[in-house]
Amino acid sequence: METQRLTSDASGIAQAADILARGGLVAFATETVYGLGADARAGTAVARVYAAKGRPSFNPLIVHVADLKMAQLYGIFDAQTLALTARFWPGPLSIVVPLAPGHGLSELVTAGLETVALRVPKHPVAQAVLTQFDGPVAAPSANPSGRISPTTPEHVLAGLAGKIDAVLNGGACRVGLESTIVGGIPLALLRQGGVSQERIEEITGPLAKAGSDITAPGQLVSHYAPRAALRLNATSAEPDEALLGFGPGPCDLNLSANEDLVEAAANLFAHLHTLDAQDKPIAVAPIPNTGLGRAINDRLKRAAAPR
Repeated sequence: METQRLTSDASGIAQAADILARGGLVAFATETVYGLGADARAGTAVARVYAAKGRPSFNPLIVHVADLKMAQLYGIFDAQTLALTARFWPGPLSIVVPLAPGHGLSELVTAGLETVALRVPKHPVAQAVLTQFDGPVAAPSANPSGRISPTTPEHVLAGLAGKIDAVLNGGACRVGLESTIVGGIPLALLRQGGVSQERIEEITGPLAKAGSDITAPGQLVSHYAPRAALRLNATSAEPDEALLGFGPGPCDLNLSANEDLVEAAANLFAHLHTLDAQDKPIAVAPIPNTGLGRAINDRLKRAAAPR
């Protein structure tokens, strides 16, 4: 595809919001770095983010919203996290909180966890896009996975031209360092970033160290495992198994009958949940270990690991 270059005037903001509404990908400036935005409620759109970045595993993503009122549609804030929003939002602080009932976010955003990382960015371009789109936007850094984070439109295009729908020019990012992430009970520092630990501890007192059971963007993903046993690379199901398929052929649920890896990634967590509710072992058809398939296989291997 040809990646559009949009200006940050009213027309460009409207085009960016429209692309997001249609399931497209738009890179836009925040005060930290440029984010690669997708509708956080649309699994296929979020899967395109992983595919464009070449992200090696289903790490949870930060969900960007216009204000605290919108954030509370997706996460549950206690007194301590509300105090942080009062001091640091809008700004470069992401807060991991429990998911709100009926949140509607794609499970690819949360990586199957019961928590979500939320942020209200301060950059006027990000604010304009989020306000016009009027919904949650998942937005990891707009660069190929493992490469230097982008702080200008040119950085974005150097890595993602032809892989995303548009980049919205908001100039150079002011902070140029990803957001700080806190979360958990007791509240822990999960990632250093644009707000110093010392400033946060003025509000919270000493932060705990991140434990192995706390997962957030920028950390390793914890094992996501169904209750049932998982058997990989299965060409057929045993009599007591449910079959999660890929490609043509009989199965209980199909990740993608058309062998579309983006569609398969979007369906993965939801289909695993559905089959797990049947209280049967799950057999999973082979997934090509190329492109986004590597990420799907990485998640499946974690889910099938001994526990």
